[in-house]
Amino acid sequence: MAGKIITISSVKGGVGKTTMTLNLAGIYCELNKRVLIIDLDLYSGGIAASLNVKNKKDIYTMIDSMANNRFTELKKYVTTYNKNIDVLACPKDPRMGAKVSGRYIPVIFDLAKKEYDVVLVDTYHILDEINLTALDYSYMTLFIITNDIVDLKNMKSLISIFKDTDKKNYLILLNNSRDIGKDYLSLYDIRTIIKNNIDYTLSKNYYIKNIDKYTISGEILTLNNSINLFHSKDINNMKKMALDLIDDSHGKEAKK
Repeated sequence: MAGKIITISSVKGGVGKTTMTLNLAGIYCELNKRVLIIDLDLYSGGIAASLNVKNKKDIYTMIDSMANNRFTELKKYVTTYNKNIDVLACPKDPRMGAKVSGRYIPVIFDLAKKEYDVVLVDTYHILDEINLTALDYSYMTLFIITNDIVDLKNMKSLISIFKDTDKKNYLILLNNSRDIGKDYLSLYDIRTIIKNNIDYTLSKNYYIKNIDKYTISGEILTLNNSINLFHSKDINNMKKMALDLIDDSHGKEAKK
């Protein structure tokens, strides 16, 4: 069975997409699934840096090889984090990010699905050709929102488009752990603004004060025993969400 492409997206920067991508990778790893993380934040991606992996190749070098008939296999371009998690990093030079063409994204996804159970795609918040292509070819998309009025209004606009086009293969996560000082709006208010349900919520309790310590050591939070113990409620909620994202019952709306 082919793996599933799960894209993590948002309509605003700084909502915790990269951290959530890594959290999900850790959960799938614990489920003994083979995971590839693709960093599609082409200009300022942080996956490789957050995992403290030293990649020699990246998505740009892979696409360049494809364009010049040098490509042979995916594994030559990914970097291993642990036995279950590999990374296809973003370009080290942001100038190379502008040279990544969206037409290669479906090709990369198809290759990845043949070798991995779950492919997690970290993105930036601008819905350009690259990200729109990723959304089109994803099995499911996780949109992360925060208690921020601009964020919510932008999400409302996007959901309106999804409803007009009958797009249903997405979940919405309210991340209250990102800006714990922002609690202007209740859950009811947020649902009213975006005119949609909130599928999952990450509480303020999951705010990790010393998160830089884990980043420096390249550690995934959901693979840390202490984090799992002291934040069990939020961890269990993320586990439910992780299983929901790959559940076979979702409509297979992704393009082939």
